[in-house]
Amino acid sequence: MKRYFYIGIAVIMILALGLVGYGAWLNYSDENQIANRMDNRVLQLSTSKAEYRDIHPKVSLPSVRFSSNNMADAIALTDGRITNWLVEKNTPVHKGDVLLTLINEQIPLKIQQATSAVSRADAQLAQAYSAYQRQGRLMAKEATSKEKYEAAEAQYLAAREALQEAEAQREQLYVQQGWLSVKAPVDGDVLLMYQQTGSYVQAGTPVALVGNFDFLNFSVNLKDSEVNHFNVGDRVYLRFPEHWSMGKAYGTDYGAGNLGGDTEIIGVLEEIVPPLSEPAAIRRTVWAVDNRVRLLEPMTYTGVTMHTYNKYRCLTVSLDAIVDKSNNKVYVVDEEGIIHSRAVVCGCDDGEYIEILSGLSEGDTVVTGNVGNLTEGTKVDAVTKGGE
Repeated sequence: MKRYFYIGIAVIMILALGLVGYGAWLNYSDENQIANRMDNRVLQLSTSKAEYRDIHPKVSLPSVRFSSNNMADAIALTDGRITNWLVEKNTPVHKGDVLLTLINEQIPLKIQQATSAVSRADAQLAQAYSAYQRQGRLMAKEATSKEKYEAAEAQYLAAREALQEAEAQREQLYVQQGWLSVKAPVDGDVLLMYQQTGSYVQAGTPVALVGNFDFLNFSVNLKDSEVNHFNVGDRVYLRFPEHWSMGKAYGTDYGAGNLGGDTEIIGVLEEIVPPLSEPAAIRRTVWAVDNRVRLLEPMTYTGVTMHTYNKYRCLTVSLDAIVDKSNNKVYVVDEEGIIHSRAVVCGCDDGEYIEILSGLSEGDTVVTGNVGNLTEGTKVDAVTKGGE
């Protein structure tokens, strides 16, 4: 009986060991299959070729500050109280046009006093001149002394100087009287009126801002790779976001003809600093804008893009081939379908293609699309744009 019992125990142990061994073999086999599949995996990715293309580069400008070189404050040149504004806000004016009038009760009184002083000085001059002439006639007849003649001459010269001084003081008061009419300093529109009728202002106080926005300027700093295809005199198109005209710095009627996001403003390159003949990583570019259609004010606009008018030919890849925001890395697929990381130097882009300054050659195949999770050495099944 014991014999059968031990035989049963042995059979059970043999079966258990067999099951354990079989499980271990299956596990090993599965791991080998998974490892082989991982080693031989092939990703299917989109690719494109590095090619020479004609592009119209664009530059995104987060903010652009437009300014006018023809803006100035109208200044009260004498003390006075505003009696009348002759213009309203947004009124077009020419240089020298009267904007407002002041009253200063002291100036007419001082003019009257100065006129009286001139009359007295004129009478004194006439008397001194008569005495001087009489002493001259007596001197010719040797009927008076030299000392009396010279004294009469000195009194005459002093009276003449006194009259000239009185006349100069009166003329200065007449000038101050003219200052009671405040005039436009430049051609343009009345943009701001700082003071109200009845306000008392002192000499040197700004009373209004006058500006001409027919031509505006702006400057932007660009990378050398972005500006090295430009020349002074080149044109660009400035495109604004859909609601770019919302908000105004001076409350003008400018922007009445705005077409929203479809509007294009032409800018002309006036200056590159430092010039392209000198090495520099960053250059300041100065642009002029013809604003006679009255769409822009001197203020900061955001979300502006600058598109070049002239195209140029350069080596490019699809913009979605660039791996990071620094624009210095792509993935290249070799002849065996293995991807490799490649450092590149990029220039401008036109929203679809980006210029390659170095790091690639014409005909190189680069991965496009979702390139963020790729690793060096991965084998891929490349599907090139255009069906290649």
